Amino acid sequence: MSVAVSLENVCKVYNKMPVVNNLSFAIASGEMFGLLGPNGAGKSTTIRMITTLTRPTQGRIFVSGYDVVRQAMEVKKCIGVVLQQISVDGDLSVWENMEFHARLHHIPNPERQRRINQWLEYVELSDRRNELTKNLSGGMKRRLQIARALLHQPQILFLDEPTVGLDPQTRRRLWEIIRDLNKQQGMTMLLTTHYMDEVEYLCDRIGIMDSGKLIELGTLQELRSKHGEGLVMKQVGERWEYIFFPKLEDANAYLNQQVDKTGLMARPSNLEDIFVELTGRQLD
Repeated sequence: MSVAVSLENVCKVYNKMPVVNNLSFAIASGEMFGLLGPNGAGKSTTIRMITTLTRPTQGRIFVSGYDVVRQAMEVKKCIGVVLQQISVDGDLSVWENMEFHARLHHIPNPERQRRINQWLEYVELSDRRNELTKNLSGGMKRRLQIARALLHQPQILFLDEPTVGLDPQTRRRLWEIIRDLNKQQGMTMLLTTHYMDEVEYLCDRIGIMDSGKLIELGTLQELRSKHGEGLVMKQVGERWEYIFFPKLEDANAYLNQQVDKTGLMARPSNLEDIFVELTGRQLD
């Protein structure tokens, strides 16, 4: 399988302080890759380097075979970016936002109009094409950002916390759009998010960063197999302690052996358990 994104011993230093430290990983073409880490772990800086917005201090990054430093313009043609911040122009209509962005990419007519219509229909905004963007809901604005990022037909889509601040129903609808782009249309994606259920539902593989380093990498099942598929929660004062076991059956057996089961509970482990075990703190 071909490689869509590759980082080789990448470092980024600000004021003599390493923000990203010797980072190496690869994302396969067509893969949905989740990048997790607590605040300050270096995720945003990593995304900025991959998308050509920040120059790495050392190391090399390739996107679709292009070097992000030496061939930045070629990289930009290959990628679409959906930022956490709402970045559409509220004083323009939905259609005008799309038209303006398509012209920036020098997409000629009538192809430009075909793509605008195609992606507005895909994100279910065709009936809002003439409405001012500032009148849209948060979920609609996020869907417009996705449609806009797809206009130039990128090979790789970067999603930086795409569902933050949205209600559960809108989050689920965006999940379906993202999943369809990846599974049905084969688009490579890199997702950062603070929602563990989002990663569990969407991502093929997961990378966990802390203090600028990649501390874990694998599928959810690989991470659970490595760290423990079962755990026992033990209440100690006002906090919980977690004891991992290879299998849920082992956790249940441990629980059954305890004479006093007060404050004890066995259950399957999940991604959040593993994250907290690795980083020592909650994601947000």
